Amino acid sequence: MKRDVRILLLGEPKVGKTSLIMSLVGEEFPEEVPLRAEEITIPADVTPEKVPTHIVDYSETELSDELLNGEIIKSNVVCVVYDVTKEETIEKIKTKWIPLVNGNAEKGKKVPIILVGNKSDLRSKSSMETILPIMNEFLEIETCVECSAKNLKNISELFYYAQKAVLHPTAPLYDPEVKQLKPQCVSALSRIFYISDGDNDQILSDVELNSFQKACFGNPLALQALEDLKTVVWKHTGDGVQENGITLNGFLFLNKLFIQRGRHETTWTILRKFGYDDTLELTDDYLYPELRVPLGCTTELNHLGHQFLQQLFDKYDEDKDSALSPAELKNLFCVLPYTPWGPEVYSSVPTTDQGYLSHQGYLCQWTLSAYLDIHRCLEYLGYFGYPILVEQDSQTTAVTVTQQKELDLKKAQTQRTVFLCKVIGPRGTGKTAFLQAFVGRNTVLDGSGGHTYSPYTINTVQINNQEKYLILYEVDVETEFLKASHASCDVACLMYDASDPQSFDYCASIYKQHYMESQVPCVMVSTKGDLPEAEQLHGMTPAEFCYKHRLPPPMPFSALPCLDSSVGCIYTKLARAAMFPHLNGSDTSRASFWLRVTLGATVAAALGFAILRAIGRHK
Repeated sequence: MKRDVRILLLGEPKVGKTSLIMSLVGEEFPEEVPLRAEEITIPADVTPEKVPTHIVDYSETELSDELLNGEIIKSNVVCVVYDVTKEETIEKIKTKWIPLVNGNAEKGKKVPIILVGNKSDLRSKSSMETILPIMNEFLEIETCVECSAKNLKNISELFYYAQKAVLHPTAPLYDPEVKQLKPQCVSALSRIFYISDGDNDQILSDVELNSFQKACFGNPLALQALEDLKTVVWKHTGDGVQENGITLNGFLFLNKLFIQRGRHETTWTILRKFGYDDTLELTDDYLYPELRVPLGCTTELNHLGHQFLQQLFDKYDEDKDSALSPAELKNLFCVLPYTPWGPEVYSSVPTTDQGYLSHQGYLCQWTLSAYLDIHRCLEYLGYFGYPILVEQDSQTTAVTVTQQKELDLKKAQTQRTVFLCKVIGPRGTGKTAFLQAFVGRNTVLDGSGGHTYSPYTINTVQINNQEKYLILYEVDVETEFLKASHASCDVACLMYDASDPQSFDYCASIYKQHYMESQVPCVMVSTKGDLPEAEQLHGMTPAEFCYKHRLPPPMPFSALPCLDSSVGCIYTKLARAAMFPHLNGSDTSRASFWLRVTLGATVAAALGFAILRAIGRHK
């Protein structure tokens, strides 16, 4: 909505332009009237719409044509004043003043005009019979007000209508030529209807209508007012009322009726409550509320966000099977101008056996969105009407900004529920299979044809009886690690192919380069356990490398179903390492494993010593 209103008064000499302004300001008819009133600014707190209003007078003797054109360009609305007792001043409205104001303006960009019939105290008969044909000819005319500067009749109303023409314009909403709502207005009101339809039955029940009324206007409707409203819709539409509720067509009809009866402010109040500006676009302030995320902090959905998203899921899960089919997902996003989740979502989160988005997968995808791109996530929540439905100032109340990771490390505890793991290894190691196994899919059985894989997967894991979200990100070894920031994460999963003798060397190099001196915990994973194990050409075995650097022993992974019985332990190990980074492997190593390694080294040393002694005796 505009922050101020600029009103220009035009008309023939002696029609009373200056008198109208002075009567408004002085609240009495002036005894002496100057040729032209100085520009007047009315403070916001004394105007009906609570915006500063500037009123500019016009005098042919004091304003040149050039200055007049400048004033017309600056004005938001023009009041063309005529004398109700003089027909020639009415004739000049269409022959002179309207062409002067809008003669070169394009359709849809014309300045709104208010016709003002002054000196009504001198004439008993209304001038509206003469004015109506002019109003029908020039569609930019918002309304006509007959008033009297002398007895103050309709003076305040005149300037109220002028304000309203600016703050609640007709042009974006309604096409008077065809007497229909404009397509963009229909689209905006349809979104509002779908948001307000809490049970997704395509009908606004009495309860839903009252919730809508309270959200927009502060108070619910009385029972009789509700019935009267539905009666009006029922009389004028064939399908506007069904099952004692208002349909989308009925909702659109009501708003058209408000506009046709001059109550534009009713529809504009609705539109602005749901985030729309004067061009019927959602405002940036509404879609992208300011949220500061300091370096080292992350963003997560909190209980308010989860509650709202749960309600959305329940609303659009029409068959109540705890999953969203493609059709249900399409309906869910009907209030957005685009579909935010592409086909890759089905490889990023858990799905049902039918390939539908499961309830868990749905929450996981929202969690991923909030973590990776919080501003886009806030945009989605804005389209869904979060601030209105939850009665909050903005979508930011659905989000928690976590404290900096360095503070977590100092306190040796964290309140985070979402952790990022980067999966790093040479090409062909099996990283994609590892990510897909995390969300319950086996690439060996499913095959890869036709799948759109995302570099991210996300699922929940249980840590100390608490549900946490773990995000796996598959690092592209050819483009990542160009700088140290690319290695940043909560835990690194260094993955090598146990059957490839050169595979582990890459992981060892990455560890030394990026993680050896960092506080990021690392977990080694050896893949392709179904193939014969090869000796790694690194100088020491993976187990010895892990022992030397105080890392947990390598954990085996295989994409084959018969060999992946312990695969879940790997993801739990990763999440635990991310949740307790201050331990950095000190309690996550398997003591029995290192005991065997140590005993093996001791036995080998003792055996070597015994052999030397035997050789010595033989000599």
